[in-house]
Amino acid sequence: MDELQTSRAGATDEIDLVELVRGLWGQKWLILLVTLLVASGAAAYAFLSKPVYEARVAVLPPPLSKVAGFNLGRTKEAGLEPFKVQDVYAVFTRNLQSDETRRSFFEQVYLAALDEDERSLARDRLYEKFGKKLSIKALDKAQPDRYQLIVEHHDPVLAADWARRYIDDAVRRSLDEMLENAQREIEVKARDVEKQIKSLRETAKVRREDRIVRLREALRVAEAVGLEDAPGISSGQVTEQLSAIMDGSLMYMRGSRALKAEIQTLEARQSDDAFIPALRNLEERYELYSDLQIDPERVAVFRLDGTIETPDAPVKPKKTLILAIGLVLGGMLGVFIALIRLLLKKRGIEE
Repeated sequence: MDELQTSRAGATDEIDLVELVRGLWGQKWLILLVTLLVASGAAAYAFLSKPVYEARVAVLPPPLSKVAGFNLGRTKEAGLEPFKVQDVYAVFTRNLQSDETRRSFFEQVYLAALDEDERSLARDRLYEKFGKKLSIKALDKAQPDRYQLIVEHHDPVLAADWARRYIDDAVRRSLDEMLENAQREIEVKARDVEKQIKSLRETAKVRREDRIVRLREALRVAEAVGLEDAPGISSGQVTEQLSAIMDGSLMYMRGSRALKAEIQTLEARQSDDAFIPALRNLEERYELYSDLQIDPERVAVFRLDGTIETPDAPVKPKKTLILAIGLVLGGMLGVFIALIRLLLKKRGIEE
């Protein structure tokens, strides 16, 4: 009994499936018409919509030779750590991805290229559309320092030009930042050295004045005891006696004639520079820092990986893919409509 019921159910399912296929085949022209209509719409979109071109440019860290120009006068001895390639490239990539650079390009380039109707839209919406047309991303983990700028536009020439102008703007900002940082640090060092020079000169002047005071007191003592010339020095304690006579408490023993000559010489001295041992080295460093100028033409903050070329083939719309999707969706929609008609027809017969 169970086997009989099972065979009847299978036969019924087979009959239903055959009827379904026959019903769909009977509406083959409807299915074909719907498929053609949807495919035509997809074809119209694919062939009538504006093509979108994509300009791509990849950037890499600058060569070491182009970073050396930033390190003029920068040594560990001078207290200025030399810039490394990654230090310079980090400034560029930060400016390349910064919202400030994007906003500047949006205001100065993107909005200027729009017509009046497009510019009348809300700024937030325009900026959102602009963000979809310009993107920056790291290419892969194997090369984390390699970034790619992608610009999409209906005009291939304009897409390449925008990519070039955006890179140029990021480079300008990065160079200005690097030059300002390097120059400011050099200026700070120059001011420090200048202060040291000034301090040494002031100290030397005070010491000269102090010595004149000591010499005058020794002169008064020498004149009081009537000592005009220095007496002879015994051979027993030459070093101690000379030290005391030249700078110590026995300075008067040099005699009034020698004391007066030194006083006159010290008072007539116009500059103490020749008597400051460290002065010339400091002056040399100051001249180096003062004359140091970084040439922007001899430095770089990045390196192009290739060239910025005008695209010759659009990336959107993908016509083949759109047509294929249109045919598939049209066929599915046609079959669905045919099934609905079959279902409605069957219910009408049963009623």
